[in-house]
Amino acid sequence: MSEQRADGDREENITETSPLPGGRAADEPPGGDRHLGTDREESDSWATVKVVLVPDGHVMTVAFAIGLSIQELKCHLSSELRVPVEVLQISLDGRAVEDKQSLMELGVRPHSSTRLEMSSTDPTTHPLRPLRPPEHDSMPDVISVRVQTDDGGFQEVVVEIQRPRQQKSFVGGYRHRLTGVEYHHAAIQTLPKRIPERRVVVFSRDTQTAELSSRVQQCPVSVSTQMSGIGCYVSCTNDKLVTPGNYITAAEMHNERLRAVICLQSYVRRWMAWKVVDQLRRGRKLRLDWLELQERRRTEEKEEQLIDRQRRWMNPQRKEDLNLLYHALEKWRSEEEQKINSSMQGAERKAALCLLLDKETHLIAAIGRHHVAVQENNYDRTIREFLNKSGAPHQWLAADGRLIEMDSQFTIRARALQELYNNVNLPAVSEEQRLQVLMTLKHTVKEHECQLTKDIVDLIDREVNLMTLGVKKHNLEGLRKRITTLFLQYIRTPAFNPEVAKLLKVPQNPSQMKNDLFLCRSCRCYRISAKFSPAARSNLSGQCRDCARLNNVSGARDDLSCYKNMLMRLRDNEQRLSDDAKIPFLLQVEDLQYLVEVVWSSCSALQTSSELYHLVFTRWDHKRDWSPWNCILLSKEETSAHLEVQDVHKTYEAEFIQGIEHKHMLAQRHFSSCPIMAGYLVTATLGNNLISKSITMKVKHVTKPAPASAP
Repeated sequence: MSEQRADGDREENITETSPLPGGRAADEPPGGDRHLGTDREESDSWATVKVVLVPDGHVMTVAFAIGLSIQELKCHLSSELRVPVEVLQISLDGRAVEDKQSLMELGVRPHSSTRLEMSSTDPTTHPLRPLRPPEHDSMPDVISVRVQTDDGGFQEVVVEIQRPRQQKSFVGGYRHRLTGVEYHHAAIQTLPKRIPERRVVVFSRDTQTAELSSRVQQCPVSVSTQMSGIGCYVSCTNDKLVTPGNYITAAEMHNERLRAVICLQSYVRRWMAWKVVDQLRRGRKLRLDWLELQERRRTEEKEEQLIDRQRRWMNPQRKEDLNLLYHALEKWRSEEEQKINSSMQGAERKAALCLLLDKETHLIAAIGRHHVAVQENNYDRTIREFLNKSGAPHQWLAADGRLIEMDSQFTIRARALQELYNNVNLPAVSEEQRLQVLMTLKHTVKEHECQLTKDIVDLIDREVNLMTLGVKKHNLEGLRKRITTLFLQYIRTPAFNPEVAKLLKVPQNPSQMKNDLFLCRSCRCYRISAKFSPAARSNLSGQCRDCARLNNVSGARDDLSCYKNMLMRLRDNEQRLSDDAKIPFLLQVEDLQYLVEVVWSSCSALQTSSELYHLVFTRWDHKRDWSPWNCILLSKEETSAHLEVQDVHKTYEAEFIQGIEHKHMLAQRHFSSCPIMAGYLVTATLGNNLISKSITMKVKHVTKPAPASAP
């Protein structure tokens, strides 16, 4: 006899779990050596563990050996809740429990019960919810069974109820017609009985072959047959003439099926072949369309470049445009001089060269006059931009994405001076309006006492007196320009307009200005660092921008706009490929010019194009960042094909690869003298196992490269 009772202290929101491990009864030993205590019998004993899911309050009850660790309990519960083990945290009485501890170490005795809390360290991603709702529970999860032992005593055993998730198939039973309650046979609750072997062969030809027998069938007495005869007519209207068809043998039937299958397969294969051909046709059409689009894009880009170059020739507005004019002038002069030297001699040649020099002088003067006019136009625009920046309010983006603007006392002051400057520069105003503007300007500058404000006030008084005497406007233009110039100087002074301090290029602190001054070797003047254009391997104490431009106009007359565009395109590509690209931003236009003209000889690596406007720098090895020792100069058409190469050593020939590596070595020698570039060079060479220290040798290179090919 055994006595069975349900666990009386069962709480709400209880979720059933499978027994641990493997659904064994509580009195069944886990097996193996998985116990932590010294006493094997005590550590193999089981206890009832109630795990409360925080914060929902669901309770999961499980029978657990007190000798197992908390980590094994977590693994079992994680499989039940379908959450990772790492996010589970078990605590006892508000104190976290270590994974190595067992229930025996926590004070749980055999055949007793304990209560643990379990929470998730990431409740947003992995919440703790039971897979089976508690309202579907209809029976207890754990029961205590009292069984009789061999020695005649009784022992209470904790047994956990295992509920399979799958439904058994109905194999027999009864169903109540009114209530619908099903009563199953006892056979479906137990394993099926194994059928004993009969030791009789039941699969034989005799049991599967039908026996034929001939029997005589006689019509019964109650059945008669009517036929036509003398005195009896039987109608044949509904009679049918049945003729036997051709007999089809099994071989003929199989052949017919084979022909049908072959026909069906031929149509299916034709359909599949049509799909493949159609896909190839569409791919070919897309490829041709893409090639046509690329060709059209290259043609349009080339036309835009020609139009832009012609526009820059006809109406130059920047220094690069003037360099383009000087480059074209130098090219024309060289061609004319070559013609004269090849076709003339003696006095005739000298006269032609003198005439050529006069033409060149007139053209240089025309370019200079245009430069002066452009500077005057750009001066007014520069002043307007300067005043707009000084009077602009402070802006920043809020957390919700809105643009917030704030005016300070300095921005309001700068905006008031900007409005006054615009009023002073108004060309067509009446005398009353002009006098009112001058009085406003006078009261504004008299707020500060210095020599500059005294000069402005004196000029204002002089203009007022001349206007009172009736002097015409065109005679006052020089005086008004002087007033405008001094007032602009007043606006640019940080003591009178503090907002312009951040816009001035020259620092107002003499000590800071002293540390930022460098000597120009050409004009022998000290200038700030912003007036120099340093290359990657030169220092600031070289030649200032003005002297370099003057030397270029008088001597080389190089056009660096194509190299500048090439450098900008290289920086955009590298920034799009890698956010950590640094070397392209360290290079200057002169460095890229050296790479193109000296290292790569102003020609594509494949010797297919020498037009600078069509050449592009790209990576030689796609897996490494761009650098002068990891690059290749190609045309735009060749670049698209090179980007599809996975391994350059398997695609290109060994001789071509040696030539590229030789150019990389020349670039390494050129940039090794720069400390910053040498640091990147050491990193790259260490990655390739080439050298272990920076190169410090000095190599002479061409300081005045030959002029680039004509655009």
